[in-house]
Amino acid sequence: MNYWLVKSEPDTFSWDTFVALGGDKWDGVRNYQARNNLKLMKLGDIVFFYHSNISRAVVGVAELVREFYPDPTIENDAWVVVDLKPLHQLKKPVTLVDIKANESLKNIGLIRQSRLSVMALDKSEFDEILRMSEE
Repeated sequence: MNYWLVKSEPDTFSWDTFVALGGDKWDGVRNYQARNNLKLMKLGDIVFFYHSNISRAVVGVAELVREFYPDPTIENDAWVVVDLKPLHQLKKPVTLVDIKANESLKNIGLIRQSRLSVMALDKSEFDEILRMSEE
């Protein structure tokens, strides 16, 4: 199993919208590195849902339920989507400020590549964010 973080602007596509839909395709990725990360995702991988721009916080956990396929929102086979379903909302959102203040997360992609919308996490990073959400 692998761990990931995907970003969405909450005024465009929020966690609440995602939950209300019961899951959805993760579309609109137009960065090659983020696209390549979508292609690496496997069934059952666990994904943090991060609200960017406004709240800048990890707010929920989702699961990959369909591996990559062509993005149906664009007529260009270079771009792909995956399907995610919500698992649960975090008890407490974990903000970017909190993540930056945590020494064990100093090398997380969210800090090193702040503009990347789909990124891998290692298990220790994932576990630490989950722990922080319980505080």
